[in-house]
Amino acid sequence: MSPRSDGVSTAPQADATRLPLLVGRRLALLLGVLCLGYALGAAFGWGSHPLALFMGDFGLAGAALAAAVSCLMRGCTVPGQTRGAWLLFGLSSATLAVGNGTWGWYEVVLRTPLPQDSIADYAFLPFAPLAVLGLLVLAQRPRGAAAWLCLLLDGWMVAGSLFTLSWSLALGHTAEGEVDNPLRLALGLAYPVLDIMMVSLVVGMRFRCREGNRAAVHNAMLGLAVTVVCDALYSSPALRDSYHSGEILDAGWFTGSLILAYAPWTSRWRRPSPRRLHPAGGGLPRRRVASTFSALTPYAAASVCCAGILYNALGGRPMDRVVIVVACTVGLALIVRQGIMLLDNLSLAQELAQKEAHFRSLVQGSSDVIMIIGADGVLSYVSPAALGVYSRDPEELIGGRLLDLVHPQDAERVVGEVRRFLARSQLLARRPEGHPPAPAAARPGEPSARVECRIRAGGGEWLHVESTVNRYRDGLILNSRDVTERVRLQAQLQHNAFHDPLTDLPNRALFAERLRAALGGGQGGGDPHGEGAREHPYRDAAVAVLFIDLDGFKAVNDTAGHQAGDQLLVQAARRLQATVRVGDTVARFGGDEFAVLVAGQLGRLRVQELAERLRHALSEPYWIGGAELGVAASIGIAFEPQWAEPDAAPADPAVLADELMRDADLAMYRAKSEGKGRVVLYSPGMRADLDRRKELDTRLRAAVREGGFALYHQPVVDLRTGAVTGLEALARWRSAQGLLLTPAEFLRGAEQGDAATRFARWLLEQAIAQAALRGADDGGPGSRPGSGAVPVAVRLSAERLCAPGVYETIAGALRDSGLPCGRLVIELARLCPDGTADELGRRLAALRRLGVGTALAGFGTGSGSLGSLAKLPFDGVKLDRSVVQEVAESPRSRALAGHALRLGRELGLVTAAEGVDQPRQVTVLQELGCRQGQGLAFAQPLDEFRLRRALVRRLYPLPRPVGAVSARHAYLSAADGRPSIVGPHGETAIPPA
Repeated sequence: MSPRSDGVSTAPQADATRLPLLVGRRLALLLGVLCLGYALGAAFGWGSHPLALFMGDFGLAGAALAAAVSCLMRGCTVPGQTRGAWLLFGLSSATLAVGNGTWGWYEVVLRTPLPQDSIADYAFLPFAPLAVLGLLVLAQRPRGAAAWLCLLLDGWMVAGSLFTLSWSLALGHTAEGEVDNPLRLALGLAYPVLDIMMVSLVVGMRFRCREGNRAAVHNAMLGLAVTVVCDALYSSPALRDSYHSGEILDAGWFTGSLILAYAPWTSRWRRPSPRRLHPAGGGLPRRRVASTFSALTPYAAASVCCAGILYNALGGRPMDRVVIVVACTVGLALIVRQGIMLLDNLSLAQELAQKEAHFRSLVQGSSDVIMIIGADGVLSYVSPAALGVYSRDPEELIGGRLLDLVHPQDAERVVGEVRRFLARSQLLARRPEGHPPAPAAARPGEPSARVECRIRAGGGEWLHVESTVNRYRDGLILNSRDVTERVRLQAQLQHNAFHDPLTDLPNRALFAERLRAALGGGQGGGDPHGEGAREHPYRDAAVAVLFIDLDGFKAVNDTAGHQAGDQLLVQAARRLQATVRVGDTVARFGGDEFAVLVAGQLGRLRVQELAERLRHALSEPYWIGGAELGVAASIGIAFEPQWAEPDAAPADPAVLADELMRDADLAMYRAKSEGKGRVVLYSPGMRADLDRRKELDTRLRAAVREGGFALYHQPVVDLRTGAVTGLEALARWRSAQGLLLTPAEFLRGAEQGDAATRFARWLLEQAIAQAALRGADDGGPGSRPGSGAVPVAVRLSAERLCAPGVYETIAGALRDSGLPCGRLVIELARLCPDGTADELGRRLAALRRLGVGTALAGFGTGSGSLGSLAKLPFDGVKLDRSVVQEVAESPRSRALAGHALRLGRELGLVTAAEGVDQPRQVTVLQELGCRQGQGLAFAQPLDEFRLRRALVRRLYPLPRPVGAVSARHAYLSAADGRPSIVGPHGETAIPPA
């Protein structure tokens, strides 16, 4: 905290402490003036006899009444165990007020001498017992029988010695003069005896005095002591016989009452005392005055008793039997007490020896090294554990400086920590009692600090040591332990948290952190409008990120095993590290993905050259286990943006790092989609494509969820009879204006992701449900029997068919709708690569077992080998639209279509064609032996109402063949002597197989 803020925070606290202190001082000064004035007035006789009587009687009554009211108020407001003591002190002062008031009533009001055995005598009598009870409430109860016995002996010794002295001085004479009046004798002896009891309690007992109320208790005891002294003087025959109200003796009683009135509130008006630390924490040992005085009490009592005996002996008086008996009992009590104390000291000495031996065994047997350092930094004690921890003899370390053992790089930090600890300890030592509580880390008691540093061991190595520092007298005590293994483990855990366990390269977290640091250290500069931007096509790039993906790594895992794949990754990591510069960062993100951070003034062209070197290095053959393995690398590059708007705020390095990594990832995936094994630079259009795909995916989800698609069906016609042999379910998008559009973009966006699977499930469920509904209405009013029992085909891609849950959707929809499984056909849009043909074959086989028909759509185009076609369980094939469109005009297309249809028939598959939009195409397909056709030559996609009308009709007219086959055959035979079929434009037709 700054000095200014500290001053602001402590000023109100200082004012709050200073105001009660000022009030207390003024009140004490006022009471002192009153006492001094009363003493002067009493010394000079108050100027007149009536005033002297008034001040001697009612003045004392007023002072006692003030003490009573003050103590009673304090007793009613203060909590805790001192409440009863203050109430008793208040009642005792009230008896004094009653006694002095009664005395004044006789002398001042009635103007008659105080009669013997008056009410005043009986009113004064309860003062001492009530005060004694108050002292007993404050007294601490002894612990144990020996302590009780010592307390009783001390009390009797004090009381007996005082009684002996008092009897020798005055009480003996008083008893001789009142032999004939027992009541007067009892009253005369009651006052001094009770006063002696009170003094015995004050001297012999310990009182509950916390820091907060110690001053109040001490002032109360002082007031009672002054009153007792005055009572003792009054009991003297010489003073008692000549006493009259208003004398100087009344000033003592007046002062005692005012001190007792001031005592209850002393703690509020007293300056807070600073806290004292424990001796082990640097504080000085506190010597309690009460403890010292109580230890000397028996000897003081014996001295007082001896003084009383000597007074009688030297005064020539005969020895009084009372004095002899009491003195003997005091001496006997002293002997007994000394015996008890001797036994107690022997027991304490044995206990201390046991504790010292126990402490020594703990210190010597502890695995921690305990060292004591003096104020000059020299070691004065080192525990034997130093031999096992530091491999150094403790005797050799004693007398040396601690900083000579500390690592030079840690010495300054250790000194700073110790200085802060000492400053905090001094601050806590100076904190007053009434100060607000300190924070938890700086609570008073035994403050400590924790310091970590390196200590030189005996073998010369450096050990990591954690030490707890505490104050010890004028130096420090250190409890140290070896934490070298913990530090190493922490360093290893931290390394593992930011490094790949297989290749030991930085992981994504460390790569992102270094990228943020590179971006925050200096943004790429340059003015886009300067001359340099026009002259140099490749501006210097401060930061570039390269994302690398190994092409063909999955095949390595599948063929050579995962262990070989891991070894390949390790070798690839070493090649990357060997190719990049020293300051560049190579990281592995997981799997076969790596990243490279290139920082510094490196041109874009040089970064591309580095990427090409990395690609060539990764594409070199790998020799693992005696076998040659090979992979390629697709690399995407993203550069830090070089310019920003003039008024734009600087970009956040964290946000910029995320964008840069995402851009490099987009460029890498563009490299893979363009054929793999190449380097692609990021361009803003890639992010635009990604945003567009995300938007299409979102719109597709919304269209499926909100019913934005409508289901249409296009009939599939038998090319021999014109009958409707099947239907294909087609989705159409219903726009906001109510138009039905072909969802080409939606379908392209539905090729991947969860949205595509949702769309496929919706298409299957709707197609099956409507087919079942048409079957249920078959034979009803306005329908021909059997018109609804037409198979419906749903086209899916291989990825969608193999997606989780699609087969379950088909089976569940068939079960819920009641549609016969034979009336559903799943058309595969295209074959998948050979690597996933096994999974596709299992899905198709499961559908076949269920009774669902299968067909291959788009035949003649797409990927997939003929071997996969032979292995997969298909019921039919459908020529692709691109093949059918030119079949009537192009001999090449006609030849390809003919061979494709012949292959399908030889495999035992039903042949069909889609995109049959012209009558001429129907004729050629008939000639080529195609069984079924689908296209605009028969019908466009129909909604449910028009579909039902078409199914009632069931037949579509087929176009008549153009030209005579016999004429074409004759023409071709005349041309080359072989039978042939000639088209209308002279092209050669492929005869049906």
